[in-house]
Amino acid sequence: MDQGTRWQGPKRGSRSRSVLASVAVAAVLGAAGCDTVGGDEAAPSGPGAKKAAPAPSPPPVWDTSPASVAAVGDSITTGFDACAVLTDCPEVSWATGGSEQVDSLAVRLLGPAGAAERSWNYAVTGARMADLPGQMARAVGRRPELVAVMAGANDACRATTSAMTPVADFRADFEEAIRTLRKALPKAQVYVASVPDLKQLWSQGRTSAMGKQVWKLGICPSMLNDPDALDAAANERRETVRSRVEDYNKALEEVCAEDDRCRSDGGAVYEYRFGTAQLSRWDWFHPSVDGQARLAEIAYRTVTAAKP
Repeated sequence: MDQGTRWQGPKRGSRSRSVLASVAVAAVLGAAGCDTVGGDEAAPSGPGAKKAAPAPSPPPVWDTSPASVAAVGDSITTGFDACAVLTDCPEVSWATGGSEQVDSLAVRLLGPAGAAERSWNYAVTGARMADLPGQMARAVGRRPELVAVMAGANDACRATTSAMTPVADFRADFEEAIRTLRKALPKAQVYVASVPDLKQLWSQGRTSAMGKQVWKLGICPSMLNDPDALDAAANERRETVRSRVEDYNKALEEVCAEDDRCRSDGGAVYEYRFGTAQLSRWDWFHPSVDGQARLAEIAYRTVTAAKP
């Protein structure tokens, strides 16, 4: 630029065309609905923003208030020796009994009237795990919403330790019982109680002279024979029984864990320290009425827990 030439700025026509082009671009962008939010960023929030509807919560797999209860198992669930010597007393059963002293699982869940109408006990004194599939088959005929299971003590309570049920057979029989239930009632729930610590029962009951006399009639000989013997062989025999019970409980818990509608007590019954007040005053081995009430408490706590 020489000194004699004055700068005139852009020509009017050029500036007008630039303004019109900018307006046109803005109009196109507005018509396309574009905003300044990138594709990976959240849209702006505010009173005018639409909120996504929350996803519906899936129904809980476990119902803490089932409407009916069936029980399967052995002499503990029949209330054996709780009311009279060598006699079943289902009225005080921890699972389905109507006794106010026990406040059974069924009564706690259904109320006294509901328990009388919608709970059933298929347990049999002397039953072993091999008997459970048959009991389960009878129980499903009632279409219960919850089945309470306590079995296994008689598998360990044999004439000798070598006669105890092998763990593999015990597991297979329990699995068959669960399959029997699932085939008929795929949504029924199962509560599984652990097998009590039979050695702890021996240590309490051996303080009773009467109890030891009743034991001679054949109650759990693998554990209770020669109750006062403390030699190496006797101690080894009792430890063998206790170890087998622990293996049974592990099998129960593992099989139950594979089923979304099964809850085990996590070893609560096994770990419960039964005192003399919780043992039958006739055989000092089976649960007394008070012992049955303690079993009902454990069961109810497990069934109604918010989470397993």
